[in-house]
Amino acid sequence: MMFRIFAMFALLLAPAITTLDAQAHGPTRQKVTVTKEIAAPPAEVWARVGNFQDMSWHPAVHSSTGEGDNAIDATRVLTLGEAGGPTISEILYKFSDAKMSYSYRITDVNVEVLPVTNYSSHLTVKPGADGGSLVEWRGAFYRGYPNNDPPEHLNDEAAIKAVTGVYEAGLNALQASFAGN
Repeated sequence: MMFRIFAMFALLLAPAITTLDAQAHGPTRQKVTVTKEIAAPPAEVWARVGNFQDMSWHPAVHSSTGEGDNAIDATRVLTLGEAGGPTISEILYKFSDAKMSYSYRITDVNVEVLPVTNYSSHLTVKPGADGGSLVEWRGAFYRGYPNNDPPEHLNDEAAIKAVTGVYEAGLNALQASFAGN
C-alpha cells in the first residue's frame, strides 16, 4: 500500500519536477578557436607572442604590466585602448617554451568591456605551411550574464562575437607584422 501511495505521489510530481528542471537551465560553456597562418618560422612568432607579460603585439592593448614572467601563477594586467582605459587581469596556469604554448584565465574583467565570465584561453604556435607558422588561439567561457534571459549585450552571441573579435584582431595584427618576411 505504501509503495502505491509513493508511486502515485511521484507521478503527480513528475511534471512539476520536469518544469523546474527546464526553467533551471542556465548558460552553457561557449568555445571559440581562431587560427592564422603567419609567414615566419615558429621560433620567430613565439619570440613575439611567447612572453606572457608582453601583449604589445595586440592592437587593443595599450600596455601590459605584471609579475612572475612566464612562471605558473604569473599575473598580468592589460590596459585597453589608451592610458587609463579599462583593464583585464589575468593569471598564467600553464606554460611551455618547448611546445610554444601557454594557458591563462581572466581573474577580473568588467562584463561591459568583455561580456564573459569564467574565461580561460590557450595560445599555441605550431609549424605551418612552407616554413611558416600556424597560430591557434582558443578559449572557453560563459556569457557575461549568468542567469536566464540575459540582456542582448551579455548573451551567448555577444560573448562569442567579442572573443572572436579579440582573437581575430590580435592574430591579424600579428600576421601583418610578419607580412614583409
